Amino acid sequence: MRCTRISSAHVFPTYKGRILGIVVLAVAQFTIGVMHGFSGFLLLFASPSTTFILSAQLPEIYSIYTLAFGLLTLIFTYGIWLGRSWGWNGTVAVSIFVIVADALTLLNLLSIPGIPKLAAATEIVYSLMVLLYLSQTHVRAKYKVSK
Repeated sequence: MRCTRISSAHVFPTYKGRILGIVVLAVAQFTIGVMHGFSGFLLLFASPSTTFILSAQLPEIYSIYTLAFGLLTLIFTYGIWLGRSWGWNGTVAVSIFVIVADALTLLNLLSIPGIPKLAAATEIVYSLMVLLYLSQTHVRAKYKVSK
C-alpha cells in the first residue's frame, strides 16, 4: 500500500519556525548592515590616520550614505526577522535604491560620489538576488504583501 500526501502545497524547510531562506537572508542582511554601519561610522568619525586604510580621500557624502545604508539595513532586517511587512517593504526599497545608485555609478552618471565600481557591481548582483527571493509567492504571502 502506498501513501500519498493529501495536500500538494510545497513544504519549505524551516529553522525555529522560520523559512530557511528568511533565516539566510536575515543573517546576510545583518552582516551587511553591521559592516556598512561600522565602515560608515569609521569614515565619518575616526581620525584621518585611522581611516587611511579605508581610503582617506572619500567624500563625506559617501560616509553618510554608507552609515545610513548600514543602519537602514539593520532596521529592516529586524522587521524581516519578526515577519513584518514593513521589513519586507523597507528591504525592497533599499535594494532598489542600491541598484539604481550603483548602476548610475557604473555608467559614470550622476550618483553618490565615492562608490567603488567593483563594490557597485557586486551590490547590484546581491540586491537583485534579494529582490528575486523576496518576490517569490510564498515569501510575499508570509509578509502579507500583495502583488
